Amino acid sequence: MKKLFLLMASAFVMHVAMAQNEKTVEVGGAPMYPSKNIVENAIHSNDHTTLVAAVKAAGLVETLQGAGPFTVFAPTNEAFNKLPAGTVDNLLKPENRAMLTKVLTYHVVAGKYNAKDIAKLIKAGHGKAVLKTVEGENLMASMEGNKLVITDAKGGKSYVTIADVNQSNGVIHVVDTVLLP
Repeated sequence: MKKLFLLMASAFVMHVAMAQNEKTVEVGGAPMYPSKNIVENAIHSNDHTTLVAAVKAAGLVETLQGAGPFTVFAPTNEAFNKLPAGTVDNLLKPENRAMLTKVLTYHVVAGKYNAKDIAKLIKAGHGKAVLKTVEGENLMASMEGNKLVITDAKGGKSYVTIADVNQSNGVIHVVDTVLLP
């Protein structure tokens, strides 16, 4: 019994120490707390209202509140505004839920990959790293100078503007362009 208690206490201390090492980052005018999940944090970001509306319309709230871990490349409202006029409104229609889900899950990778992890994968891949998305297709990660670039299947590039926004169930990297499968 004493060993079990010591083991549990040790695990708790390690969890607290890890949580303290993960800093709170501000995104869209709101603090993103490492103790909250992806959805709990995203709903407070003024820069991600379109993404949150899309996640709700696609029925992905429960999934992104799950245990994960997930790595999410989170497009800003400005990123969605770069799409051709009417695209977002069209995707949010109930009859286009499958396409919306495909686009959103293309921004999610199973596992927690902070910027340092992705940099290691890029180095191991001699300048490029392939990231398999939850949607099923690949994203390509690379560096342009000191900027992390995510390239989609169509060759579109999205730059990480805020990296390592830690969540209780993964990590978010804010991106400036919507990635398309």
